[in-house]
Amino acid sequence: MAEAVESALGDKKHLVVEAGTGTGKTLAYLVPALMSGKKVVVSTGTKNLQEQLFFKDVPFLQQHFDRPLMVSYMKGRNNYACRQKIYDAERQAVFAGLGEVADFQIIQDWEKTTEFGDRAEIKTLPEHSTAWAKVDARRDLCSGQKCPQFERCFLTKMHQRANESDILIVNHHLFFADLALKDEEFAGILPEYWAVIFDEAHEIEDIAGQYFGVSISSYQFQELRRDVAVISRVKRFGTPELDRTLERLEELSSLFFESLPGTEGRAAFQNRRAFLNDYYADLLAALELTASHLKLIHDAPEEVTPMMRRTHELSEGLKFILENDDRAYVYWMERRGRGTFLQATPIDVSTVLAARLFEKLDCVILTSATLAVAGDFSFIQKRLGLESARTLIVPGHFDYQQQALLYVPQHLPDPRDPAFTKSAANEIIRLLELSRGRAFVLFTSYQQMRLIYDRVSLEVEFPTLMQGTGPRTALLEEFRTTPNSVLFATAAFWQGVDVPGDRLSCVIIDRLPFAVPSDPVVEARIANVRESGGNAFYDYQIPQAAIALKQGFGRLIRSRSDRGVLALLDNRITRNRYGQVFFDSLPDYAFAMKIEKVEEFFDV
Repeated sequence: MAEAVESALGDKKHLVVEAGTGTGKTLAYLVPALMSGKKVVVSTGTKNLQEQLFFKDVPFLQQHFDRPLMVSYMKGRNNYACRQKIYDAERQAVFAGLGEVADFQIIQDWEKTTEFGDRAEIKTLPEHSTAWAKVDARRDLCSGQKCPQFERCFLTKMHQRANESDILIVNHHLFFADLALKDEEFAGILPEYWAVIFDEAHEIEDIAGQYFGVSISSYQFQELRRDVAVISRVKRFGTPELDRTLERLEELSSLFFESLPGTEGRAAFQNRRAFLNDYYADLLAALELTASHLKLIHDAPEEVTPMMRRTHELSEGLKFILENDDRAYVYWMERRGRGTFLQATPIDVSTVLAARLFEKLDCVILTSATLAVAGDFSFIQKRLGLESARTLIVPGHFDYQQQALLYVPQHLPDPRDPAFTKSAANEIIRLLELSRGRAFVLFTSYQQMRLIYDRVSLEVEFPTLMQGTGPRTALLEEFRTTPNSVLFATAAFWQGVDVPGDRLSCVIIDRLPFAVPSDPVVEARIANVRESGGNAFYDYQIPQAAIALKQGFGRLIRSRSDRGVLALLDNRITRNRYGQVFFDSLPDYAFAMKIEKVEEFFDV
């Protein structure tokens, strides 16, 4: 793989590499990137992987280079502290309750000694601290170069390090936020670079879709109202008239979002034109009036400029989602907790990525443990608009025949049958007894997870954890440190989770992970494939599910000493012809259809 990456960089060619778990793919792309003499961006799927590269892999490599390695990392602005906000907060009472005050004390002490200003450095700050949101460096209130702390700003220093670096480590969200800004002819977030390497590249389509679309939420209106009110008091430009305008803005945004249809979850935003009503017109007028007030402030403080930009962005975003007829987008909405989110997502990102990424850069390298479908890369290349690229599959070096058993019970009903839930719960209980807990039970839906958890947790003697009952990191830590525990989870735990050793000895998946066809984005992409003359099931749904299944099963065998059972409770994989695509995409596991084989495996 290292030779293929070196060659792609030298020959100015794009490259797609599937490299199995444990093959050392991070070193295989970092070494040639460091030796290339070019400025290379490495984009990862998560901030955790960013930190692993920067704090673990790069220091290891430094021991083997006789020159200092010029490497830095960049995260989104809300990961960094804003020094000016911290100093302002010392003088003004902006924190509510003793918890926030205590958290602020931790932040205050840390700010005096930190070099990077990165939130991840503060191990003693609670994960969901509300105090952090009041002092982070998001752009909503940033006055840029006019800020008194600009020279000492953590973002300024981050950009300086990035400019001086040969390798810049970012995450996919930041990379595509930058690419979308450049698309709009704004100054980008990242410095100029020559090549990009995407790790966990199977996530690119969905993340690119988020950033090349438009998103508006009810929370953005509440935050705008709150921020203008706070700044107007602190900077003393508030008036009774401005207060009334802000109250009216919040009232009208509530009326507008409450008038929209829908229950909890995601749904297509149908009949959008029907909502071009008085609520909508009044809300746009309230945004315009807010902007006018801000524009007329005499000797306006620097914070007013980003406020005006936000009112404009909210207005334009609303107009795009409700009035736009561009068929290249799918328009949908989501109600989540108290928030309502309106979205316009590109149905097909391949043309955007082809024009903005693959045609602009001499070398783009995509890698992941899950990119090929039955040994072929054409699905991922077509979805991303990557027409010509070199390809390579680096086989995993684990002995899957000895280390892993794939078990598909034949006696269970079809997962679409109402009797499946009870039968699946009973099968999971049997499997957990054989594995002595030590399992992930992964589901394609929250509802199914909760139903089966309620049945299984009462019947087994092992500690059971369920996604949603605590922060993801806390649940994982509890799983790792609690002997014989069982974690019930959905898509959030299918990838990027690493539990080597015998604490995880069984992964159970309830059904083949086909994307929910009623999801508005999936539905639009299925329709798009059909309209283009393709077979949506074979050309889109099966390849996508095969990659997702590989991700789920990839949680189990993480080292040469790992052993375990992979159980798929969906026997359509053995009964339908398309099941062969899944088998051809998975490693060469030992295979069983009877639970006695599972018993033998765990008795060894």
